[in-house]
Amino acid sequence: MEALIFPALLFILMYMVLIRPQQRRQREAQQLLDSLQEGDEVVLNSGIHGFITAIEDKVVWLEVAADTELKVSRSAVGAKIVDDDIEEDDDAGKGLGDTDVIEAD
Repeated sequence: MEALIFPALLFILMYMVLIRPQQRRQREAQQLLDSLQEGDEVVLNSGIHGFITAIEDKVVWLEVAADTELKVSRSAVGAKIVDDDIEEDDDAGKGLGDTDVIEAD
């Protein structure tokens, strides 16, 4: 009986550490792909940014520049860009710029 306790505990630990998080990531990725709509700004897994212009069964048409569209696999979409993701930084742009004066001793 005691010989079965350790393997059972090891299996439960492996399930909690490896299997459950992977299932959660897969579920979140599927929810992202299901929620795609025309006009959404997305980022592909390769890092390309663009706007969805059309959605087919397994294909997404992505406008990456004026008059430039890419036909990509729907599963290549890595994230949807939401305006809330952009945080305003009060210190943005504060650094050495053209108008900064450096005083010498």
